[in-house]
Amino acid sequence: MENMTIYDACRSVPESAKKAITAGRLKGKTDINPMWRIKRLTEQFGPCGIGWYYKPVRKWLETHGDETAAFVDIELYVKIGGEWSMPIAGTGGSMFAARQKDGVYVSDECYKMASTDAISVACKQLGIGADVYWDADRTKYDDPKAPTTMQQAEAPVDKQRAELIGQMQAELQRTGYGAKAVLKTYKASDLGSLSNLQIKDCIKRLKGLPDREASA
Repeated sequence: MENMTIYDACRSVPESAKKAITAGRLKGKTDINPMWRIKRLTEQFGPCGIGWYYKPVRKWLETHGDETAAFVDIELYVKIGGEWSMPIAGTGGSMFAARQKDGVYVSDECYKMASTDAISVACKQLGIGADVYWDADRTKYDDPKAPTTMQQAEAPVDKQRAELIGQMQAELQRTGYGAKAVLKTYKASDLGSLSNLQIKDCIKRLKGLPDREASA
């Protein structure tokens, strides 16, 4: 079997199995019908218990304040060429006790839903439904307030640039040197279009000039 055989066969998700999430913190993401994953596993490996199966290995609750979440660890096994795979791990979670307007709601299906979530995590590692996750480029586990990987990489650069511009403006104010003269020197339309190297060079030059009061 080629390395990408299963991935390529299972990556695409039909529109009938997709559902847009329109509310809550997952708004804007796509939910996949869990039975579609079962169907893909069955198509690829055979009926559950014969060509594939999963084994719960841990169940537990975690409480924070007046809310409690249920978690399940599973191991998914698939049979290829008559041989069983190594365990494919997946961890899922669901709310057991959730705070709502009318009080705390307790779910008696939390472990079932957590197990379904864990299966989806394990299936994702086989490439099942990969196109949905690839296109979204984010998952439900991402903090919506946290920067993306690219933003994380750019953040230090933006901070450094802001500090450089602040230093340059302070030197301009100290020396009384006009911004227009700086733009003319570097042939720029505005200070924001200057590169970091140009700003550093400008700061270096300005530091060699006397204070505005001293030169008056």
